[in-house]
Amino acid sequence: MPKLYMSHPVFPVPDIAVTAAYYRDVLGFRAVEYLEADEPHVCLYRDDVEVILTSAPGVEVVPNRVRHGFGYDAYLITDEQSELHAELVAAGAEVVRAPSMTDYHNLEFVIEDVDGRWLGFGIKDKS
Repeated sequence: MPKLYMSHPVFPVPDIAVTAAYYRDVLGFRAVEYLEADEPHVCLYRDDVEVILTSAPGVEVVPNRVRHGFGYDAYLITDEQSELHAELVAAGAEVVRAPSMTDYHNLEFVIEDVDGRWLGFGIKDKS
């Protein structure tokens, strides 16, 4: 059976420059701009993760928790929650859920990005 290896969330954003700067300066991503493409976008890279921002001026961002009553907008796997949490806090990220064990056995924390999206960072408990 064919395998899936990665997922790249695509986020339409009202101000692509502001969002790209946040992901670069606060979350530590490297930004590559394709603003002159037929479909303007920015690719953000950190380790094995890619987030794609698409330009959507005037469009309101409605996070999953608002639209559906719960849920994150992206979930990123990491095995070093405490170090990553400390790094993001020091860079100014807004933590909305501190590192903790969930009732579905993931060790995780959650931040809110500049557009109001919630990003979960976690890993399945192996014990």
